Amino acid sequence: MDDQEMQLKVKRVTDKFTESMYVLANEPSIALYRLQEHVRRSLPELVQHKTDMQSWEEQSQGAIYTVEYACSAVKSMTNSSLYFKNIDGLLRQAIAMKEQISSSQGRRKRAVDPSIMRDGGEKQNSGI
Repeated sequence: MDDQEMQLKVKRVTDKFTESMYVLANEPSIALYRLQEHVRRSLPELVQHKTDMQSWEEQSQGAIYTVEYACSAVKSMTNSSLYFKNIDGLLRQAIAMKEQISSSQGRRKRAVDPSIMRDGGEKQNSGI
């Protein structure tokens, strides 16, 4: 009986050892399978997030370009205030000259009209 008991104990130990070796041997493949399963489930969502982020980045870059362009336009407008002041001065001079010309023509007409009139009130053709 000692021999049979020993064989039975050895068989149990070897069975448990074999089972442990089997579990250890297959454990990495189970872990990799679970990992693969997780990646398959989450990858489409991650890809969608990535494309959304790229789209937002493109829109942001466009908005940044627009704002920078607007800022440079405003800066160039502030730099051109000197030119606008010069134009304003020239326009004021032109208006003053036109008023001078208009007033001198009005005086000339008033001064010329009474001498041109005849007895009957008709204007004489002076050739002017």
